[in-house]
Amino acid sequence: MPRREDYAYRLWDYRERHLDPELFIDRSLAGAVKNKVVLVTGASSGIGKATALKIAAAGGKVIVVARGDELLDALVRQLVAEHGGVDILANNAGRSIRRAIENSFERFHDFQRCMQLNYFGALRLTLSLLPGMVKRHSGHVINVSSIGVLTNASRFSAYVASKAAMDAFARCAVSTS
Repeated sequence: MPRREDYAYRLWDYRERHLDPELFIDRSLAGAVKNKVVLVTGASSGIGKATALKIAAAGGKVIVVARGDELLDALVRQLVAEHGGVDILANNAGRSIRRAIENSFERFHDFQRCMQLNYFGALRLTLSLLPGMVKRHSGHVINVSSIGVLTNASRFSAYVASKAAMDAFARCAVSTS
């Protein structure tokens, strides 16, 4: 009988090349989204539009929406009725206001508007779609944030605060049992 050191590497090499189940997982974008229902918010331009086009080209069933809080409840009901819910939610919609803080003293509404869309809108949509994902034991939520959350970009205090709120929610939500 040969020594284990003389042949074990060959067995391991064979396993890694031919038997490892990880080899058979398609890790491309198409492998992740093909035939999946993907909801992309803020898809009328920019990152959202580019995301929607890439996902559609990879075989995902893309649903695009733009701003409109008043239609949110109807949207969720329609998504469930027509598609059984969504597999992937990309919270991309955002409002950005570039204004120095000294020019914001009398503009509290700027902060309210950013929070309404960037945090509360995304949160409301997420909380509406999560029960279906939990029930199916499948789903992903992607929150498009801002580098400003990490860099404290000046003149973007309303925008960065709203994106930081969504980041904080997501970090806390994934750590639930």
